[in-house]
Amino acid sequence: MATEAPPLVSLQAPKDVSIDEIDASLREIWQSYGSAEDGLAATRAATFSFLVYEPDATQQYLSALGFYTGPIDGIAGVRTEAAIKAAQKAYGFEVTGRNETTLSLRLQQEFEKLTDLDKQTPENLRTALQYSPDSDGAGLADAIAASNPCRIITLCPVLGEDKGVSAQVSAYCPIQKRGGSTLVCCEYITLSGTAEALERITGVIEALIIPELPKFMWWKATPRPKFSLFNRLADVCDSVIVDSSTFSRAEKDLNHVGNLIASNVAIADLNWRRIAAWQELAAEAFDPPERRASIWDIDSVVVDYEKGNVAQALLYLGWLASRLQWQPVAYEYEGGDYDIRKVKFLGKDQREIEAELAGIPTADWGEIPGDLVSLKLNSTNPKADCCTVLCSETTGCMRMEAGGGAQSCRVNQVSSLADQDTEQLLGQQLQRWGREVLYEESMGVANQILALRQE
Repeated sequence: MATEAPPLVSLQAPKDVSIDEIDASLREIWQSYGSAEDGLAATRAATFSFLVYEPDATQQYLSALGFYTGPIDGIAGVRTEAAIKAAQKAYGFEVTGRNETTLSLRLQQEFEKLTDLDKQTPENLRTALQYSPDSDGAGLADAIAASNPCRIITLCPVLGEDKGVSAQVSAYCPIQKRGGSTLVCCEYITLSGTAEALERITGVIEALIIPELPKFMWWKATPRPKFSLFNRLADVCDSVIVDSSTFSRAEKDLNHVGNLIASNVAIADLNWRRIAAWQELAAEAFDPPERRASIWDIDSVVVDYEKGNVAQALLYLGWLASRLQWQPVAYEYEGGDYDIRKVKFLGKDQREIEAELAGIPTADWGEIPGDLVSLKLNSTNPKADCCTVLCSETTGCMRMEAGGGAQSCRVNQVSSLADQDTEQLLGQQLQRWGREVLYEESMGVANQILALRQE
């Protein structure tokens, strides 16, 4: 269920400033609202610093074109979805709320017209004034601001000519219903420029991160170890947040994450949270005393996932192998209609274990690429009592049952979780301060698997 957030009030709408004026502009905001004598008082960020690397310029385009009026924070929540719907309606696209390629190109074209004085018209200057996109409600981004007043620094790399870095500052506060005349607010800093320009001002970015507070960085791109901007910012942040469901080359990008963890970078993957129910039900299946010893008989694993992104399947397999102390010895990509991957392990007493990862083509794609569909844990020992089948609520276990033996298996259904969307998971992740040992151990095994890949 989505978290309901209080409405936001703007102390300062996005204001263009020079890089040297950022701190002074923010201080001016808080000095103006530092006392309740003449009205409502406001205090500034006090929980953590949140750095967002946002390679998608959609929010900026929507804001410039008048569809989006909230803070540019890189969190594509309900406000952004409502703005996308308004833009789709204005430009004659199907109204889905999803940012498809055709819409992105149109937004970019309309934005470029705004920056070209010869092409500006009253129509494209404020196309969306007839709409009220924020009326569709606030999302978790606002809920995060309400419970965790923070400083959000959004880095927006842009393509084209290097013209330096432009900056905006703003401040938004959730209106609390329960008494009190003081607002506790989030302050927003948006920095835009080419990747090279942003890299040149890494020292400025570091200085904007409040030193005495916890520091999170949400890296909404592939975390490349050789990218110096990423490396420097990761060094000063307590946790780097990624979402492997967005990785375009899941295996290669997961390998980057594994290497970063091995080099002692604290990484948290939102996609890891999405397999929690699958982990819990698998553990629950072997919790009864009469079945606990049978877990060591498992030597056959089949994991089905929605074709397109193998990250969740690899994370789950890494978790299972790390818990059962399996050592990966081979990884082969077979391909085909189901994008088959096969992994071999050695377990206790040098027992061989085989795992198959299959990408299932589905007509009804979910919002998260690569969601797990079903899995089967089994044994070649006919006397073993370890056969376990888990399947998603929507897709079922048809393929697993077609493989035979399902009647002797424990079958359980993994209900879809309403809190698996990116916004909800991000809100949960920002409540965690320490390293995630279980995730790091699982990623360690997944990285060993990836190192063995054969075409």
